[in-house]
Amino acid sequence: MSACVLVVDNDAIVRTSIAHLLREDGHEAIACASGEEALETLRRREDEGAPVDAVISDVSMPGMSGTDLLRVIRERFEGTGVVLLTGYATMESAVEAMRLGACDYLAKPVVDEELRCALARALRESALARENQRLRRRLDDRSALSRLIGQDPRMRRVHELVEAVAPSRTTVLMCGESGTGKTLVARAIHERSDRADGPFIDLACGSIPESLLESELFGHVRGAFTGAVCDKAGKFLAANGGTLFLDEINSASASMQLKLLRVIQDRRFEPVGSNETIEVDVRLVLASNQELEDLVAAGEFREDLYYRINVVRIDLPPLRERLGDVPLLAERFLARICDELGRTIVGFSDEAMAALMAYTYPGNVRELENLIERAAVLCRGQTIGLEDLPGHVIGRDDRPASARPAVGGSLWNRRPLVEALREPERRIIEEALAANGWNRSRTAEALGINRTTLYKKMRQLGIDLPA
Repeated sequence: MSACVLVVDNDAIVRTSIAHLLREDGHEAIACASGEEALETLRRREDEGAPVDAVISDVSMPGMSGTDLLRVIRERFEGTGVVLLTGYATMESAVEAMRLGACDYLAKPVVDEELRCALARALRESALARENQRLRRRLDDRSALSRLIGQDPRMRRVHELVEAVAPSRTTVLMCGESGTGKTLVARAIHERSDRADGPFIDLACGSIPESLLESELFGHVRGAFTGAVCDKAGKFLAANGGTLFLDEINSASASMQLKLLRVIQDRRFEPVGSNETIEVDVRLVLASNQELEDLVAAGEFREDLYYRINVVRIDLPPLRERLGDVPLLAERFLARICDELGRTIVGFSDEAMAALMAYTYPGNVRELENLIERAAVLCRGQTIGLEDLPGHVIGRDDRPASARPAVGGSLWNRRPLVEALREPERRIIEEALAANGWNRSRTAEALGINRTTLYKKMRQLGIDLPA
């Protein structure tokens, strides 16, 4: 296995001969004359995204000793194995070196085969340590609250509310645009509650046809309606003992709102087609991508249901209102995506980051994540540049000239209204599709329409998915 190895020794003959041996074995060997030089090399390689795999260091050196270097490596460079060399080996010094974390401790003059065996052990330990780091990062990423990144005061307030409300059974209402992280907040509340070992069930009410939503929530018995060939348990029963997250609650019909009011008040319901009453112990978290107070005022949402679910409210700001968080989010997404792709990309050019911070993100955090994934896949260097970002982010229109609206041209131009609206509608849908990685389900959610409507409009406007 080829690896990057630092050889640290103030004796030029020793470090040169060991480095030559390692290069003959196919390794990248970097010779350093002091512990300070080695530490600077370790830092630089880490910043470049090409960390050092192992260090072979003399113990007795002027300035920073090999033992001091070992201590720093163990504290700051967990994935780097260390082999120590000394001309004055004793049992006590060997025990001390191993206690501090050295992979091996060899006496000079070093036999080539002994050095090869010691380096092999150090590289195995290095690989194991890096795999543990990767697994820990993945476990951390699975924590929903850790994925709600941001220094904006409103995001810090979200964290505070999650921590405060999670231990209780209180119903929570979240408000925010699509893509702002409502599902993550719901998961974080569940993970930090005493129901964490129970089920977490989520349902986007707007994605289910009205005729099927009642069955989806409460279940049905065989023969309750055409196609009900067997009994089915609903989401409320599936979430018993855990948490049920109902997204897009604003899309529920008047009759469904009444049924929800009853089950929220009484914690009991009847499956469709059944007279049997089922009691459940469910913690409810609900979300809306529209302002429910406005819907109540317009008579489109029940006032009694609104006050029943608006016990603790959490507002999630759109990304365009907290652009200062874009660098944090972008770096976090890039690290995770590179880990999944097995790529080494160390960051963003200044120009690319400036473009990302100037964009308005109609798809919010979800759109930013898609942009970073696209850039990571297309990037051919070690840094994401402007060339890796789509045209609509950097202010470039990638469409053919024939498809672009005339500059300064009239939107009406004496055409019927339906025809005049085609080009603006087409442009909006194309931009939303591009922002959501051409995923039609996410695009429909971002536009606030159902998938069937989006498919129909794409056919009408002649919008095709890219090959």
